[in-house]
Amino acid sequence: MPLDLVTLGEALIDLPALQSGVSLTDAASFAKVPAGAPANVAVAAAKLGLSTAFVSKVGADAFGTCIVQTFAGLGVDTSRVIQDPAARTGLAFVSVQPDGDRDFLFYFDPARDLALHLSEIDLDWLEATRVFHYGSISLIAEPSRGTTLAAAAHLRTLGRAVCSYDPNLRPNLWPDDSAMREGVMLGFAVADIVKISAEELRFLFPSTQSETEAIRLLLGEYANLSLVAVTDGAAGSRGYTREGGSADAAGFAVRFVDGTGAGDAYMAGLLTFLLRQGPDTRDALNNFTPLLTDVLRFANACGAIATTTLGATPQDLSDASIQTLLESSP
Repeated sequence: MPLDLVTLGEALIDLPALQSGVSLTDAASFAKVPAGAPANVAVAAAKLGLSTAFVSKVGADAFGTCIVQTFAGLGVDTSRVIQDPAARTGLAFVSVQPDGDRDFLFYFDPARDLALHLSEIDLDWLEATRVFHYGSISLIAEPSRGTTLAAAAHLRTLGRAVCSYDPNLRPNLWPDDSAMREGVMLGFAVADIVKISAEELRFLFPSTQSETEAIRLLLGEYANLSLVAVTDGAAGSRGYTREGGSADAAGFAVRFVDGTGAGDAYMAGLLTFLLRQGPDTRDALNNFTPLLTDVLRFANACGAIATTTLGATPQDLSDASIQTLLESSP
């Protein structure tokens, strides 16, 4: 049976500090939350009724089993997650500092998802998905870099699935900024949709004077891109289509607890909105400009709801909670 969405990439255990407004140095206790940006997207989309699957590799250990079981319990097909005894499942300690920024500390042995080979993916199975989503963490090293790009390129060649990309910059996982900029740019070449933060866009295009100039360069360099969504935290987001359409939508005021996973919930909202436009996902994307404001508001609402609970799993995300938020701010 065709899947709505398949995501590929990192899976790890997030250990968010239970105290808000402190650095990792001062945090006293932590929760255990299975996470990873692409997995978070699959979970959020499943909560909105999509059929989703997650492809990755984790350790053959208790934390790897926790990841597989937890995501499966949240409605995601985890049958394609490989448990590899060669290394342990990664950990990420996270705290929300007084200024709202997050402090990360990663432990990998090494990251198992980076060892994912193309031969370990059933391409016949993958071809049935309507959307394929991936992030930049998979592009840090081989073999996962080649695996991710080859899988997306294969689907694009068939002309069926829409490919979605989140640059999701994590400087402390890359050798240096130059390597990160070069590696992250690879992901644009096989993407139809990109979700990128305003800060990430400035990093990738440091010589540009404005966001619109950076978007013009991005769309000019990558002819396959149809939609770029630029997120700007509580301020909301802006969208740009290849046809020249643009729109912006303000964020929503909610009781903020933790920003972890907010961008992933936003991405899930954007893809859910697209998939609900009809069976021909690529045709819907090519005619998305009139719906740009609506999709941005829907995605903004998803991201906002994700910030109201601790950890990457958006516990209160549902069509009902989204509708309530949308109606609160016309």
